[in-house]
Amino acid sequence: MNTTTLHTTVIVSLLMVGFFGLNFLTAAGYESAEYKVIEADGRFEIREYPDLMLAATTTKLDAQGRDGSFMKLFGYISGANESGEKIEMTTPVFMGQQKGNSGVEMGFVMPKGVASKGAPKPTGEQVEIRKREGGRFAVIRFSGQLSTKTKESAETKLRAWMKTKGLEADESSIESAGYDPPFTPSFLRRNEVLIRIARTDK
Repeated sequence: MNTTTLHTTVIVSLLMVGFFGLNFLTAAGYESAEYKVIEADGRFEIREYPDLMLAATTTKLDAQGRDGSFMKLFGYISGANESGEKIEMTTPVFMGQQKGNSGVEMGFVMPKGVASKGAPKPTGEQVEIRKREGGRFAVIRFSGQLSTKTKESAETKLRAWMKTKGLEADESSIESAGYDPPFTPSFLRRNEVLIRIARTDK
């Protein structure tokens, strides 16, 4: 290997390390919704979530916020609320479709400090504060683009895994979650599909 090739290789390697390191630190810098892992099995987990407070709006099926829904929520945390408060971004962005509803609800999780004192009322249109009820969820984690196709594929795999565990799904809603900024390379993205586990103590 000649000197020029060696220098080029070193520079490219350093740029890659810097890029992926920056991406990791950017994602890791956000406060993330808390949960307790009850069981882990490769890409699958059973998690216990507490109640979470969300700033939420409705987006079109598979729009992923590209219809302006994401910016409505971003506007809320940037100060479009009654107190003019700037609220830190958190992870993940939850997206859930209620049974019988063609729209998808997109929600930003409120930081613990904001949730504990009560989130300020939104002043922007079509944004509301709501509670995401806690409970146990079966979860599958996957990379790549978060699209209708990848979500359906992940959901099929998750349901098959749940069947092997004897877990019954609560069919009231299915959620997906995205953890990364838009500029994150596809193969580094963290996506999830979450299915609430039906309670057996009813």
